[in-house]
Amino acid sequence: MQKRLLLFAALIAFSAPAFSQKFFTRDAKVKFFSDASMEKIEAVSKSGTAVLDAASGAMEWKVLIKGFLFEKALMQEHFNENYMESSKYPDATFKGSITNFSDLNLSKDGAYQAKVKGKMKIHGVEKDIEVSGTLTVGDGALKIFSEFTVKCTDYNIKIEAAKVANISNDIKITVDATLNPMKKGN
Repeated sequence: MQKRLLLFAALIAFSAPAFSQKFFTRDAKVKFFSDASMEKIEAVSKSGTAVLDAASGAMEWKVLIKGFLFEKALMQEHFNENYMESSKYPDATFKGSITNFSDLNLSKDGAYQAKVKGKMKIHGVEKDIEVSGTLTVGDGALKIFSEFTVKCTDYNIKIEAAKVANISNDIKITVDATLNPMKKGN
């Protein structure tokens, strides 16, 4: 009996890391696009971080606001100083989970539709958000892609009246990231 208990405990100890596998990246691509009547504005960050717990579907994302690069330096300066106040609010974050996680099979290669729910914090304002995306399993990695829209007014990002024709209140966000198994020390 004692040998069985010891064997069972060893089996659990050796299988636990497989069930608690986490996936991670430091180079998630996050893009935003403003399509206003007078101007189209686009910026990209290629240094977002993300962690996904493969046992629970819990995930966390973070992108530094100053990490967004624009085609024009003046736009980048105005974005950081006038709108996002990136010295005061240095990052945007998301913390939540995949709500249909039981429908996904992370041990089998393929593309899965994922629904995510959680709290997004931008410009110091935290809001509940639900978005859909694609999670693709392959070559030992997880590729995540999603497009969704956020409203500047929801996050207290003020657009002065003179700039309404240049900056849309509706900002299209695109997330594109490949997460690899987390190694100790990440």
